[in-house]
Amino acid sequence: MSWQEAVERGVHALGYELVDVERSAGGLLRVFIDRVAGRSYESGAGDAVTVDDCERVTRHLQYALDVDGVDYARLEVSSPGLDRPLRKAADWERFAGSEVDLTLRSPFQGRKHWRGQLQPREAGWRLLLAPDAANPTEALDFDLKEVREARLVPQLDFKSRRARPAAT
Repeated sequence: MSWQEAVERGVHALGYELVDVERSAGGLLRVFIDRVAGRSYESGAGDAVTVDDCERVTRHLQYALDVDGVDYARLEVSSPGLDRPLRKAADWERFAGSEVDLTLRSPFQGRKHWRGQLQPREAGWRLLLAPDAANPTEALDFDLKEVREARLVPQLDFKSRRARPAAT
């Protein structure tokens, strides 16, 4: 069994999704996990990965990788972040309707970088673009094999943080 399979098996055994895994020459093994939509977790409700989730997966992987004889110097487990990459077909389906930054393998209309709302099509995908003077195109239709990289656009809500009244 390869080290990638050992990591994937360990992450899935705890009910998380393996988003990505990186291994550096210095022995660092970096694992990015996400919660599976609709599933409940011990560390609380919501879709966001918590510190407790990362700790749980880290402890499990330390033992599992030791049993499988995987050599590494340091293990890091974290969430994929607010700008989560879309790698697998299931990611694209899960985040349909979300705003996405997309980089194409080859330029289209002189550009490789696009941003828009991700929509499924019968054969492929579509980005609904906000039309403006610099971008007269309203939609970009593409197939996954044309994509070099895609990431969610972080959605931050600072309006929910209201100023507190001054203490008297």
